[in-house]
Amino acid sequence: MEQQQNKAIGLLGLARKAGKLQTGEETVGSMLLQKHARLTVLASDAGAAVARKMHNLAEGTRQRVLTVPFDKLTLGAALGRQSVSVAAFSDVSMALAFVKALPEGTAEQALVDDLERRVSRVRAKRKKN
Repeated sequence: MEQQQNKAIGLLGLARKAGKLQTGEETVGSMLLQKHARLTVLASDAGAAVARKMHNLAEGTRQRVLTVPFDKLTLGAALGRQSVSVAAFSDVSMALAFVKALPEGTAEQALVDDLERRVSRVRAKRKKN
């Protein structure tokens, strides 16, 4: 399980370096409003107000919010910050890889299936062009 968590944490850092992951309540909130967040990640110890805000912004859209088994300090360390309570993927392929790297039982199968459908749709579009 430790190796699985390390892989997921590593993917967060990779996504940030690639410009496919944004952090911070305002930035992620803006992404949700513009419907650019493919997956929003909440730290396990994120404040209730932040969690409620992100869920409210994602409600009624196809954007998903997932609470992960990492605290704010762990997410912050992975992303080169002091602490991070919320982050959002702008790339569906990276979001899928992250969800698959999480320890079993963290993400529901419906989320994985939805992300896989989206990835296959993106790949089909790219193949056409």
